[in-house]
Amino acid sequence: MEEIDQKLEEDHPNAIDHSDNDIDDDDTQRDVEDDEGEEENASENEEEGEGEKDTVEDEDQFRFCDGVNPLDFIHDNNSSIQLYQKLEELEYEAKANKKRKATQQCLLEDGISGVSPADMMELMNFGQGRRSKKRSKKRGRQRGSKKKIDENISRMLGDANIHYANRRYEMAIAVLREVVKLEPNLPESYHTLGLVYSALGESEKEMGFYMIAAHLTPKDSSHWKKLFVWSIEQGDIGQANYCISKAIKADPKDINLRSHHAMLYAESQDYQKAAEVYEQIYQLWRENIDALKAAAKFYQKCGQVERSICILEEHLKSKPDGVNASVVDLLGAFLMEIKAHDRALQYIEQSQVVGKELPLNLKVKAGICHLHLGNMEMAQVFFNDLKPENANKHVELITEVADSLMGFGHYNFALDYFKMIEGNSKNENGLLYLKIARCYQSLGERKQAVIFFYKALETLQDDVEARINLASLLVEEGNEIEAISLLSPPKDSDSGEAHSENSNRWWVDVRIKVKLCNIFHIKGMLNEFVDASFPMVHESLQVATPRRRGNSKKGLPTSELVKRVRVAECPETGNVFRAFKPVASSSDLLKASRAKKLLQKKAIEKERRKAEALASGVGWLSDDSDDEPQVPNTEPPLCNFHKDDEYHQLIIDLCNALASLQKYGDALEIINRTLGLAHTFLSAEKIEKLGSLGVQMAYKTTNPKQGFNCVKRIVQRNAQSSAAWNCYYKVISRLENRDTRHDKFLRSMQGKFVDCVPPILISAHQFTICSHHQDAARKYLEAYKLLPENPLVNLCVGTALINLALGLRLQNKHQCLIQGLAFLYNNARICENSQESLFNIARAFHHVGFVTLAAMYYEKVIAINERDYPIPKLQNENVDAIENEKPGYCNLRREAAYNLHLIYKRSGAVDLARQVLKDYCSL
Repeated sequence: MEEIDQKLEEDHPNAIDHSDNDIDDDDTQRDVEDDEGEEENASENEEEGEGEKDTVEDEDQFRFCDGVNPLDFIHDNNSSIQLYQKLEELEYEAKANKKRKATQQCLLEDGISGVSPADMMELMNFGQGRRSKKRSKKRGRQRGSKKKIDENISRMLGDANIHYANRRYEMAIAVLREVVKLEPNLPESYHTLGLVYSALGESEKEMGFYMIAAHLTPKDSSHWKKLFVWSIEQGDIGQANYCISKAIKADPKDINLRSHHAMLYAESQDYQKAAEVYEQIYQLWRENIDALKAAAKFYQKCGQVERSICILEEHLKSKPDGVNASVVDLLGAFLMEIKAHDRALQYIEQSQVVGKELPLNLKVKAGICHLHLGNMEMAQVFFNDLKPENANKHVELITEVADSLMGFGHYNFALDYFKMIEGNSKNENGLLYLKIARCYQSLGERKQAVIFFYKALETLQDDVEARINLASLLVEEGNEIEAISLLSPPKDSDSGEAHSENSNRWWVDVRIKVKLCNIFHIKGMLNEFVDASFPMVHESLQVATPRRRGNSKKGLPTSELVKRVRVAECPETGNVFRAFKPVASSSDLLKASRAKKLLQKKAIEKERRKAEALASGVGWLSDDSDDEPQVPNTEPPLCNFHKDDEYHQLIIDLCNALASLQKYGDALEIINRTLGLAHTFLSAEKIEKLGSLGVQMAYKTTNPKQGFNCVKRIVQRNAQSSAAWNCYYKVISRLENRDTRHDKFLRSMQGKFVDCVPPILISAHQFTICSHHQDAARKYLEAYKLLPENPLVNLCVGTALINLALGLRLQNKHQCLIQGLAFLYNNARICENSQESLFNIARAFHHVGFVTLAAMYYEKVIAINERDYPIPKLQNENVDAIENEKPGYCNLRREAAYNLHLIYKRSGAVDLARQVLKDYCSL
């Protein structure tokens, strides 16, 4: 059906379906010129003829072809497809014959003969859209060619009118049906049928016949006007737009029709076309200033301020003597909007008539222009006419002046004007009090500002900025409790009954929550601060993290697509004239077209899945909704939190508060998520600060796996720092089981930094913990090649070789043992025979069973008096958490004496063992 209608429309612009035949405003303007040309032609014909006035028939006028019964369109909609097909064939043949005859006549007049049929068709198509001026004058039917109505048909029409007048409607319908069959292109019969069905109360059929009559007499605007009114009553905006376009074409000089057309576009929010129509009205009637101003306003609404200014300036140039003050006022407002205050002031000055005073609204605009241009004294001169005694008459002008003064920082003058209208603008007292409060706040008068902020909140309860400003003033005054009460949700906010309809739920606004968090933090109310800030920070990070990883955009649900398609749909009516172009903005129509295509794709995909399911024998469960789940709200509570320094500080304060409340796991989760996005918005200093904070949390959390990411980032940023690797190993050493992330990370770091010793040592320590002494020795020797004079490396190599020598599978145990002892002696040499190095050698001899040598070295350790050294602190480790050690905590005498007493006791020297304990190990 749609394909037939589309093809019919292409071949026959005046066929039944007018979905794409809407008349735009440019066509309407051309129609005005064509009608003027027709009037000239008519006058020429009158001069040439005997004064007989013939009806000029439009070449594009709608006509039913022979063999078509128009009543079938109204009474038998089921057969409309066959009628469309037949109408298409007949109309195509008729137009082809008409074009062929016209071309032949043209060739004969030009003296051309013997042209082949192919050349004839080429000549018919060539230059089809262009007509000479001479041929355009011959448009229409020549004089005396009007077809007269048959007397029998005239008599039948008269009978039908008599039947209608006597309320014999069925008889009138029967007679008129016969008339339509005999003469289908007679408009009077359809008009009478419309009257009959109007009397019967069948409005749809009535308008259907009126629509046919209107198409048969397109130059009669009365039919189109009636159809326009009926379409508006039925809510069919597309048909109303079509009918009023036809009416304008029939009567281009009817200003009221064009005004209704413009209002129709304005109600449909198509401001561009509304502005163009109003501009055409002004072009037709230059004295219609209201149309000019309406066009300028609508151009401004659709973002074409320059166009608004242009048409207003052209009007002022065309009326140098009689300048309209309202036009100057509107032009000045547009010029001030684009910051062209000098031009606005120039037009205002030019509009002043000699000997007359400027209107007050233009004076105010001139003063504001001087204010913007820096002429405060001249501005005050223009503002002097605004007095307190006449303030109630000029509230808007005074408000405009006060706002301008406030915008330039003249708060004292602004207060004077605001005070003039205080109590006069009853409907805007809340907004007025708010402006007064801001003036007092800018002047530093906090008490007065607080008073007026409270007055403003009595009527503007949902104004978030006002509450935040008032809370800031209360905090500055030291009244934090009142500020907290002001920003806290109402007591009945949980039920949602009292605030569901008339309130915007101001307490859920993120700015209120952030301000409340700041006050809690200032007051040291950590629990309240965490309860208020943790949910929105956590949700913001949770929403932002997947977006950075996947950035997958889900399609719109089917319900939303259907809603968009409805914008371009026309209401279903019984009228056969339907599917008119809807009146909607171009962007909405484009969205509707895309949505329609997506719905078609979804329907095809659904049928394909259904066919596959049935073919596989799985079965198909019909789902009428077939809708995707609604896409959750992916907008984080803290919008643009990655760009706001206030939000960064909020995250750091939240982590410190969580640490103070010993909620280390939550703090680490916030830190890890923030650092995961840090490369996109945080500076290196803030990343370092957050990383250090995360390391502190990693030391204290009960689950060291949560701190792995923090210490890993620290090491990645400081790969050559021993302190960073110490932090890493302190967290890793607390893991009960081997973590695969740790092994992978160490391998990657060793691959990137071949000359870095700490990851090699940590890997070797892990092998030692697992009793893989051979692998540990191999790693330690790799570190020894890089740092042969490092005492720790020598100590680790020596202990690893000694542990390996004690194994069962090693054959050259003695050689391995001697090598291990050699590294221990090398450690003692590097440390200059320190107490610790000698104790390590003694412990090694004791471990392998050389008790004589072990006793000798234990005695050397006891003989040395070692002084205390400060214990090294890890990076960002809290000093208060480490207990103060007693004097002598670096001395190894007690350890050496205890091991020596074990040797004496095992060899049977019990008294000697007891004496050693008494001398060195007793309190």
